[in-house]
Amino acid sequence: MKLATIQMETLTCPSCMQKIEGALKALDGVDKDTVNVSFNSSKAKLDFDETKVTIDEIEAAIRKLGYEVIKTRVK
Repeated sequence: MKLATIQMETLTCPSCMQKIEGALKALDGVDKDTVNVSFNSSKAKLDFDETKVTIDEIEAAIRKLGYEVIKTRVK
Protein backbone atom coordinates (compact mmCIF):
# COMPACT_ATOMS: atom_id res chain seq x y z
CA MET A 1 0.00 0.00 0.00
CA LYS A 2 1.12 3.52 -0.78
CA LEU A 3 -0.08 6.80 0.70
CA ALA A 4 -1.08 9.56 -1.70
CA THR A 5 -1.56 13.21 -0.80
CA ILE A 6 -3.23 15.12 -3.61
CA GLN A 7 -3.43 18.92 -3.63
CA MET A 8 -6.36 20.15 -5.69
CA GLU A 9 -7.67 23.52 -6.79
CA THR A 10 -9.61 25.32 -4.06
CA LEU A 11 -12.80 23.47 -3.24
CA THR A 12 -15.71 25.88 -3.14
CA CYS A 13 -18.27 23.87 -1.17
CA PRO A 14 -18.65 20.81 1.05
CA SER A 15 -20.52 18.96 -1.70
CA CYS A 16 -17.35 19.20 -3.85
CA MET A 17 -15.51 17.36 -1.09
CA GLN A 18 -18.21 14.68 -0.92
CA LYS A 19 -18.20 14.14 -4.70
CA ILE A 20 -14.43 13.64 -4.76
CA GLU A 21 -14.49 11.38 -1.72
CA GLY A 22 -17.19 9.21 -3.30
CA ALA A 23 -15.32 8.92 -6.60
CA LEU A 24 -12.09 7.91 -4.86
CA LYS A 25 -13.83 5.33 -2.68
CA ALA A 26 -15.39 3.79 -5.80
CA LEU A 27 -11.97 2.98 -7.32
CA ASP A 28 -10.84 -0.63 -7.04
CA GLY A 29 -7.54 -0.68 -5.16
CA VAL A 30 -8.24 2.35 -2.97
CA ASP A 31 -8.54 1.59 0.76
CA LYS A 32 -11.98 3.13 1.34
CA ASP A 33 -11.39 3.47 5.09
CA THR A 34 -8.42 5.80 4.52
CA VAL A 35 -9.98 8.24 2.03
CA ASN A 36 -10.04 11.72 3.56
CA VAL A 37 -10.81 14.84 1.54
CA SER A 38 -10.34 18.11 3.40
CA PHE A 39 -12.53 21.02 2.34
CA ASN A 40 -10.33 23.56 4.19
CA SER A 41 -7.00 22.50 2.69
CA SER A 42 -8.33 21.15 -0.65
CA LYS A 43 -6.29 17.97 -0.16
CA ALA A 44 -7.16 14.33 -0.51
CA LYS A 45 -5.26 11.64 1.38
CA LEU A 46 -5.69 7.93 0.78
CA ASP A 47 -3.93 4.59 0.78
CA PHE A 48 -3.98 2.60 -2.44
CA ASP A 49 -2.68 -0.68 -3.84
CA GLU A 50 -0.50 0.24 -6.81
CA THR A 51 -1.00 -3.24 -8.30
CA LYS A 52 -4.74 -2.49 -8.71
CA VAL A 53 -4.90 1.25 -9.40
CA THR A 54 -2.34 3.83 -10.52
CA ILE A 55 -1.92 7.36 -9.27
CA ASP A 56 -2.76 8.50 -12.82
CA GLU A 57 -6.13 6.72 -12.57
CA ILE A 58 -6.77 8.31 -9.17
CA GLU A 59 -5.97 11.78 -10.53
CA ALA A 60 -8.13 11.09 -13.60
CA ALA A 61 -11.12 10.31 -11.35
CA ILE A 62 -10.73 13.75 -9.75
CA ARG A 63 -10.29 15.51 -13.10
CA LYS A 64 -13.34 13.71 -14.52
CA LEU A 65 -15.41 15.52 -11.88
CA GLY A 66 -14.05 18.85 -13.14
CA TYR A 67 -11.42 19.56 -10.47
CA GLU A 68 -7.78 20.37 -11.17
CA VAL A 69 -5.02 18.36 -9.54
CA ILE A 70 -2.17 20.70 -8.65
CA LYS A 71 0.37 18.42 -6.97
CA THR A 72 0.55 14.80 -5.86
CA ARG A 73 2.93 13.15 -3.40
CA VAL A 74 3.17 9.37 -3.07
CA LYS A 75 5.01 7.58 -0.27
